[in-house]
Amino acid sequence: MRTILHVDLDAFYSSIEQRDRPELRGKPVIVGGDPESRGVVATASYEARKFGVHSAMATRTALRLCPHGILIHPRFDVYRRVSGELHELFQALTPLVEPVAFDEAYLDITERVSSPERAGAAARSLKDWIRAKTDLTASIGVATNKLVAKIASDWRKPDGLTIVRTGEEREFLAPLQVNRLLGIGPQTEKRLHAAGIELVAQLADAAPEWLAARFGPGGLQWQRMAQGVDERAVVPDRELKQISRERTFPRDISNRNALEGALNELVDELIPSLREALPARTLTLKLRYEDLAIVTRRRTPGTVVTEDVLRPEAQRLLRESWDGRPLRLLGLGISNFIPVPDRQPALFDLPSRQ
Repeated sequence: MRTILHVDLDAFYSSIEQRDRPELRGKPVIVGGDPESRGVVATASYEARKFGVHSAMATRTALRLCPHGILIHPRFDVYRRVSGELHELFQALTPLVEPVAFDEAYLDITERVSSPERAGAAARSLKDWIRAKTDLTASIGVATNKLVAKIASDWRKPDGLTIVRTGEEREFLAPLQVNRLLGIGPQTEKRLHAAGIELVAQLADAAPEWLAARFGPGGLQWQRMAQGVDERAVVPDRELKQISRERTFPRDISNRNALEGALNELVDELIPSLREALPARTLTLKLRYEDLAIVTRRRTPGTVVTEDVLRPEAQRLLRESWDGRPLRLLGLGISNFIPVPDRQPALFDLPSRQ
């Protein structure tokens, strides 16, 4: 039996801004792009969330909902540095760390703690380390698998700790709405509701034959999740094969301007890593639709992927790849790195041709 932690920093970007600028504490802070340039919200403080502001929302809409909101342009270089500090703490606890985002990771601590119910002290210590090192708070979910741990980390936010004991995974998930499960967006939720399934317990108890006949293989996959089953391992990123960023939207998005704005934010998040990494030849766009279908498109533009190349090529990939259906997730990455011998200057340091 495994012991998995899902660590999720609370309102990461906005909390860093409030930490670094004490005058912002207790105020509605919105971290996002320019409202006049299709900007979107990267995150919002809990004070702003009370007005309905959420990530991936158009910045213009967020400011309309929260007129007194304080708009801050993201400082991804700072967020990345703090993320590095966090991952040093994670690695001190276990080498089995799977980064998900700047502010989120899975940790497998099975070698240290034999079961989730014995993990309270380790999880509380990690929360204390995070606060002491970064002056930020984290919410942690502990369970026997990644699915349940992730849902548990959101249970008592902010600054929460939720432990789901071995054998209680199904019971923990049972009273939740089905949209809390991975990949069940608004359209799938509507289909399930139309079939009389609103709660996870109903999905877990449904006849498999009926689910398969009505929803296909996806229905059986949803049922396994509803029963608390998830066999995915925590996979450490030992070898740099790709640098990527993803955004899972709280609500599926079908508006092109909103998606283009979200993609621009992903570009902005990637740029600090792009400057430090080896030169890359390929960029990859990842689209996840509400029915869990994933589309991945790659482009090797014939030149090194510089900052000037990344943004227009990413937008072109989006135009060519997206079929207009609502998207649950958008991701962007660079890969196919070019080895650079010692003493050879990085290509990004060379003057560009005019």
